[in-house]
Amino acid sequence: MMEPALQPTVSVALCTFNGAAYVGEQLRSILSQSTRPSEIVVSDDASTDGTVGIVEQVHAAWVADGGDPALDFRVIRNAVALGVAANFEQALSACSGDLLALSDQDDVWAPGRLQAMVGEFLRRPELQLLHSDARLVGGDGTSLGTTLFTTLGITDDEKKGVHEGRAFNVLLRRNIITGATAVVRRELVDRARPFPAAWVHDEWLAMVAAATGTMDFLDDALIDYRQHGGNQIGVTSLDAAGRLSRLQAPRTQRNERLLARAEALDERAPGLLPVPPDAYLRQIRAKVAHERVRSALPGSRLRRVVPVLRQWRTGGYARFGLGPQDVLRDLVQPL
Repeated sequence: MMEPALQPTVSVALCTFNGAAYVGEQLRSILSQSTRPSEIVVSDDASTDGTVGIVEQVHAAWVADGGDPALDFRVIRNAVALGVAANFEQALSACSGDLLALSDQDDVWAPGRLQAMVGEFLRRPELQLLHSDARLVGGDGTSLGTTLFTTLGITDDEKKGVHEGRAFNVLLRRNIITGATAVVRRELVDRARPFPAAWVHDEWLAMVAAATGTMDFLDDALIDYRQHGGNQIGVTSLDAAGRLSRLQAPRTQRNERLLARAEALDERAPGLLPVPPDAYLRQIRAKVAHERVRSALPGSRLRRVVPVLRQWRTGGYARFGLGPQDVLRDLVQPL
């Protein structure tokens, strides 16, 4: 008879910055999980609004009300703000659990969130990162009538690709993961550090997971993802209005950012362990070449036509972007 898998320890990396309005509700939802974490690391990025005091009060009240005093609860206070990605890298690096759950300060977890995620990791030992859908809510917690996956326009083909082990190809085209919904293995964080400055923490973790192992998602909406106008990183709609606004937005900074990310991935990928397959490394180099062409497109819209069509014919936009959407963006966006 096979030995049952050992229950992994779970740490929560909760990053805060001036989150006094919502962080208490979020922390209470974490402490109320049906599968409770063994450790919570709060990394506060130089808040000035009493966020840390609220966090400590909520934890103390939970212990006084019968909560487990053995739960390892720690607060890291940054004297100078690190920024979102670096703060998450610090929080995740300070965690000791087998599984690390990323947490924003302003969301609310469903009571069974950790139970569902941990169960999937137990069932699939090869899994490095797991994320989920989320219910979008307003500042007062009222449902906005849609979900994260719907708002991001994640297609059935993209979902199928991830489920079938082709997440790397999906992520080369665009990011579909939101860190607030993610749980990762601790060894993935070790493998991914240091996080490149050009990347957001969750996107980098997902890319490393896809390049070196397995990542997947659950269709269930396991958190309320709050949109309140003050989000450090919120969700951007890919509906018709969102696409129109992209066509009107200047392209220079975005294309420079895409190129910097591709170059950072190209530099780091050969040194990852396990080393990504040769086919992945070739795709990364091709991605860099594609983004260099896009970044160097001239200001004149007429002069962009030939290089854009050349990238379209050779498949660059299909493999490394959103196909016709990005073709149109490169043809019409202002500098």
